[in-house]
Amino acid sequence: MLTVVQLDDEVPLDRFAEWLDGVTLRLVRADQGEDIGPVDAVDGLIVLGGNMSAHDDQLPQIPAARTALTEAVAAGVPTLGICLGAQLLAVATGGRVHVDAPPGREAGTVALRWRPEAQSDPLLGALAADPTVVMPTMHSDAVVDLPRTGTWLASSPMYPYQAFRVGNAWGVQFHPEASPELLRRWAVADQLPADEADAMVTAAREADERVARDGRTLAEAFAARVRDHVRHR
Repeated sequence: MLTVVQLDDEVPLDRFAEWLDGVTLRLVRADQGEDIGPVDAVDGLIVLGGNMSAHDDQLPQIPAARTALTEAVAAGVPTLGICLGAQLLAVATGGRVHVDAPPGREAGTVALRWRPEAQSDPLLGALAADPTVVMPTMHSDAVVDLPRTGTWLASSPMYPYQAFRVGNAWGVQFHPEASPELLRRWAVADQLPADEADAMVTAAREADERVARDGRTLAEAFAARVRDHVRHR
């Protein structure tokens, strides 16, 4: 069973729910007090994004998610952290996150710059074969130091650490699951100026055929990792 941890009501699994083929999903609403449970008993783990920071320990779901990520890495459970989930993965494994990083908000669609290590990566390698991948994004906090054991996989023009791997766990700062409609909701929630939000959503819609294709590729590759983990347990 693939456990999906939702940290924020406004940041759901969105289109990944239809793209994670061949696995059973278990949604844990950590933002509503649901317990993640023993991580070594799950087949895979996804930790989603949220409007809080990786250091907001007054919210019980944040330290709980960090603990789950630490345990998942130690147990070799296939893991994917998205946006805040990636930042939590970095902190949980010895990296560092800057809250309200100086470059400012990265919002809309972002062009990924693949590192050489991405070409042979078991999760992102299929995407890294294309040098023109773009993905949705919406964040102000950022990973500024990778864990010592981390492998740097992708950057963007604004922020260096767009994707990395630690053992059998991946963190992506971008949102491969997000539709243009979800980006619109985030823009409204973050009170972006109307003209900025309109331009962002228009660009996302124009790129969405490619984004959906590549998001599905990533989701299917991760589901395959989960199925392989189950077979070799």
